[in-house]
This record gives sequence, C-alpha cells and structure tokens, in this order.
Amino acid sequence: MKNLLLVAKLDIKESIKSKWFFIYSVVFGGLMALFFITGITNAVVMGFSGLSRILLIYMQVTIIILPIFILTTTVKSIAGDKESNILEYMLSFPISLKAYYWGKMLGRFLTVFLPVIIALFLGVIWGVLKGGALPYNMLILYSCLLFGLSFSFLGIAFFISSIVRSHDVAIGASFVVWIVMLAFIDVALIGLMLQDRVSDNLIISISLLNPMEVFRVGAISLFDPELTVIGPVAYYILDNLGHTLFVVYAVIYPVIIGALFAIFGFITFKKKDIL
Repeated sequence: MKNLLLVAKLDIKESIKSKWFFIYSVVFGGLMALFFITGITNAVVMGFSGLSRILLIYMQVTIIILPIFILTTTVKSIAGDKESNILEYMLSFPISLKAYYWGKMLGRFLTVFLPVIIALFLGVIWGVLKGGALPYNMLILYSCLLFGLSFSFLGIAFFISSIVRSHDVAIGASFVVWIVMLAFIDVALIGLMLQDRVSDNLIISISLLNPMEVFRVGAISLFDPELTVIGPVAYYILDNLGHTLFVVYAVIYPVIIGALFAIFGFITFKKKDIL
C-alpha cells in the first residue's frame, strides 16, 4: 500500500506539472466562469433556470469534452512510460507491478476528476451567493454521475495503455473509442432504426450499454424525471426500470465498466512483455 501511494503521488506531481493538466483545469473552470459572465443562470430554457440550468449546460459540455480529455491524457500513462523507459527505471526499485499499475490509476483518477468536480462546486457556490436555490439532491446525484463517467473512461484508457506499446497507437485508439461511443449516442442508432431491421427495444438496450449515453440520460432524468425531452425512449426506460432504479444504474454501471476494463488491463499488463 505504501508503494502504491508513492506511485500515485508521483503521478499526481507529474500531471500537475504538465501542460495538459493546466489546459484541462482551465477548460472546466473557464466554462463555469463563462456561464455566469454570460448570465446563463438568468435564462429560462425548456423550463429550466438558475442553478438547474447551469447543471444542464454543464452536463451537455462534459459528456463531449470529459471522455476525450481522459482518454487522450491517460492512454499515455503506461504506454508512455514503456516508450521512454521510465517503466524499466521504476521497476528497478522494490515496487511491484500491482503497486505501479493501481498507483498510476489512483493518481490519474484524482487529477482528472478533481478539476471537474471542483469547477462544478465552485459554480454552484457562486450561484447560491447570487441568490440561487441550492438543489442538494440534484448536486449529489450529478456528482456521482460525473464520478461514474470519469471512472469508466479511466478504466478504458488504462486498458488501452496496457495493451499497446506505442504512444502514437494509444492516442489513435483513444480517438477511435471516443468516436465510436459518440456515434452510438444518436447517429449509428438512428441509422439502425431507419433500416428497420432491428428491434427498437434491442437498439435502446444497446445504447444503454454506452457509458456516455447512460450518463446523458441519467443526468437528464435529474432535471426531467419523466424524460419527456428524449421522446418515446422514455417509456421503455421508465416502464422497465423506473426513475429511481435507472438513476442507480446510471451511477453504478459506468463504475463497473471502468473497474472491469482496469482489471483486464492489469491482467494484460502482468502477462505481457512489459519492457
């Protein structure tokens, strides 16, 4: 455990010194600042206003930006250490593969999750100071959804980083994963529906295996429990799961996906010729 924490601490220090962490923090912090500067909390869109409106806009931004940021910055974690021989240097110390792998993952999770959640809470605090009502339940559940989304893509990124040896290949693979998942939010599934060769229920079930789609619908359900904005799909979700059970699924499922990919990545990392 001591070595694991030391590896995590080292990874955090390296991340904080890097340019990507600065850009990553500025993007999410700057977005919150922009929301308030432009007076978006005073707008009423689709019945949402105040802090609820802020959370809704933040959800729409994070669903696109957060996964690609996590993937592109994290896939370099192990693959980059292999390519630069840092991994060989690290393992010359009495550090086990287990401590190295999970330490890197812990350190990277803190550096990708904290800027997002801090920006969210700072935005909410500022909104409350300006007279807005604090939606406690919505804030807590939304934070859990952000945790699940971050963890799922972190696990996928570590899996990719473990199975490739080249930094360039890792970046390319991360873009492919992001584009495929993004396409399966709407575009690819709409194409299948138009062909009318696949059951609608099957298509919806496939879409709910996508962590990005689960996050999107889960976040929408916090603002709109009846899911009226997503149309007929709402009937399938609410009839089969119900609002409460679906929110639980939206929080737990991405965490399970991230954990499974992280474990598969570790198994691959142990078995492959790591140097």
